[in-house]
Amino acid sequence: MKKFEIEIKWAILLTLAAVVWHYIEKQLGWHDKHINMQPIYTMLFIFVTITVFILALKEKKKMYYNNLINWKQGFLSGSILSLFVAMLSPVVLYLFVTVISPNFIETALANAISKSRAPLEQLESYYNINSYIYQNVFSSLSLGIIISACVAYFIKTKENEKTK
Repeated sequence: MKKFEIEIKWAILLTLAAVVWHYIEKQLGWHDKHINMQPIYTMLFIFVTITVFILALKEKKKMYYNNLINWKQGFLSGSILSLFVAMLSPVVLYLFVTVISPNFIETALANAISKSRAPLEQLESYYNINSYIYQNVFSSLSLGIIISACVAYFIKTKENEKTK
C-alpha cells in the first residue's frame, strides 16, 4: 500500500471535501427550499475534484516518479485515486443522508413528484439510498477516470523537461 499512499491521501482529502460540500449545500438551502436547483449547483463540485486530481498527480510525479512521468503512469495513478474515491463515496453518502441532511431523499422525491409526469414507482426507484449509492460509486469512478486521462495528459513529462 505504500506504493499508493499518495492516492489514498488525496482520496481521503477529496472525501472530506465532499462532506464539507454537502454541508455547504445544506446551509445554502439546496436540500430544501432550493432543492430544484441542487442537481445543477452540485455540479460546481467538479472544480474541486479536478483541482484535487491535479494536485495529486503533480505530487505523484514529483515524489514518486522524480518529475519524470508519462501519460500511462499518470493515468494509472489517477485511476487508482478514482477507485479509492469510489470506495469511500458510500461513507460520504451515509454521512450526507444521516447527519447532514436526513430529509434530503424524501424532499428530492417530493420535488420530483411535483414536477414530473413519471410514474411514482419509477421516481421511488431513483430517489432512494441504494440508487444514490450506486450512482455515487459509478459517477465517482467514471468521472475520475475521465479526469485522470485529461490531467495525465497535461502533467506528463514533456520532451524538453527530460533534457534538463
